[in-house]
Amino acid sequence: MPDASPQILYACEPILPAAEFRRVLVESGMGTIRPIGDPARLQAMLDNAGLIVTARLDLPGRPIVGIARGITDNVWCCYLSDLAVCASAQRRGIGQGLLEECQRQLGPQVTLILISVDAAIPFYERTGLTRLHNAFWRRRDL
Repeated sequence: MPDASPQILYACEPILPAAEFRRVLVESGMGTIRPIGDPARLQAMLDNAGLIVTARLDLPGRPIVGIARGITDNVWCCYLSDLAVCASAQRRGIGQGLLEECQRQLGPQVTLILISVDAAIPFYERTGLTRLHNAFWRRRDL
């Protein structure tokens, strides 16, 4: 019997409403570590990103189930500041698909960089990303 799950459509969407972004953040569990109560800030995060890749179900209305948001110069590096998949769509390869589509959009000469929450480290290791021991950061105030 064929798989009844809808196909996942990946696309670069440079213009995305903050409400869709917010919903994926909330439904993925990342809403606890993102400013979901500040729609203007969420929209600015989208408007100033250099790369927005979405995963949508191939169903009427094309509901969004995942997003990757990156800051990039498009020639050397891309910092993936968000990689989120709705809990209802997890374990379907969507996170891996988002990473692959980001790399396809950017090309092989661009390095992907990200900071992981502890719970997602095994996922990133399974995707083939290399864990670094020499990264640093200065935390923002808010």
